[in-house]
Amino acid sequence: MNKIVVLSGAGISAESGIPTFRASDGLWENHRIEDVATPEAWQRNPALVQDFYNQRRKQALSVEPNAGHYALVKLEEQYDVTVITQNVDNLHEKAGSSKVVHLHGELFKSRSTVDESLVYDIEGWEIKEGDRCEKGSQLRPHIVWFGEAVPMMDVALDITYEADLFIVVGTSLNVYPAAGLVYAVRDGVPIYVVDPNIPDMHKRANVTFIPEPATIGLTELADELLKKA
Repeated sequence: MNKIVVLSGAGISAESGIPTFRASDGLWENHRIEDVATPEAWQRNPALVQDFYNQRRKQALSVEPNAGHYALVKLEEQYDVTVITQNVDNLHEKAGSSKVVHLHGELFKSRSTVDESLVYDIEGWEIKEGDRCEKGSQLRPHIVWFGEAVPMMDVALDITYEADLFIVVGTSLNVYPAAGLVYAVRDGVPIYVVDPNIPDMHKRANVTFIPEPATIGLTELADELLKKA
């Protein structure tokens, strides 16, 4: 069975109603990135950071997967599909994708502030002040903040090396190291890029651009690939 690897970004979630990460004014949900998505922000004002992610969680609970998410699930009927996502929401899992790697963490998980290996599922949408890990430290969002290492990057690279076909959807390919995955795809492997705003891919051969939103472009691509299977 051919192995399809998908790199997904904020664009696919935006079609479900989750605002994209950074608006044109440089703010994220009316907050400066530096105030809510860095280790320094957590040190400075943990209550603000906690509330910010609690609200993102609450928001994510109110949305559903879209046709783009379901198109990737449909591909599993004939292909071995792994989704590597830059998104922290759980829409790929909600749609039914069986293999999802989250590069930037998971919104619906918390983790210890003294031991990164202690990760917990969140019931509902809130991490409260005083919610502690088994070692007694306050729980924080299980999110990779700016300035932190991306622990799943090596796993994602290994998966990308094995791809027989690589799909990029809903990402500007501006956020590194995630964007570097397209350059880890083996020579000769076809790459499909689904996004209304085509990112710069001048250094890669064998790229097909589909200038459509995920709901349209991924649905068409999945139908085409399933006919070939």
